[in-house]
Amino acid sequence: MANWPQLGSRLDCRRHQGGGSKYVVVTYCHSCDRCQKANKATGKRFGLMIHIQEPSTPWEVVHMDWVTALPPGGDKSYNACLVIVDRYSKTPIFLPCHKDDTAMDTALLIWNRVISHTGLFKNIINDRDPKFTSALWTNLHKLLGTRLSFSTAYHPQTDGLAERMIQTLEDMIRRPHSLTFPSTKKELY
Repeated sequence: MANWPQLGSRLDCRRHQGGGSKYVVVTYCHSCDRCQKANKATGKRFGLMIHIQEPSTPWEVVHMDWVTALPPGGDKSYNACLVIVDRYSKTPIFLPCHKDDTAMDTALLIWNRVISHTGLFKNIINDRDPKFTSALWTNLHKLLGTRLSFSTAYHPQTDGLAERMIQTLEDMIRRPHSLTFPSTKKELY
């Protein structure tokens, strides 16, 4: 290894081993183009980040998410809320529901209270909640021609519009004296 500088590009990383010079050989092999091309990638390849295309009309693209662990309220003791936000106009819809509602209950709620007024959505962006990933939900939207876009786990930025609206809703619930929101829990539902 005494003539290391003379070896230069002729160094064959597979054959050079020696006492005390392991750091030099490892460093060289990490910078060796041939060695790096021969290494196999062991991790999953990262996908490209894709921007969500801005919609051209209202209710074309919506964000959905759940607020659970709310105090029971209303005639039917609702304890959750489905938040739907239009990406075009940023208009929110808050649908009171129960946290143990099934995918069928959720589909009927959205159909009767939202789609009947706004028309079908082209794209729904939501997290990977079991209700949104169930076979019923995915097959229903396949038949309707709606594209389901799921956010990546631990990356709530994808569904940031709904997450921000949930934060606003929770702030309004905490401050019942707000002028822009019902003053009692009963009025919320």
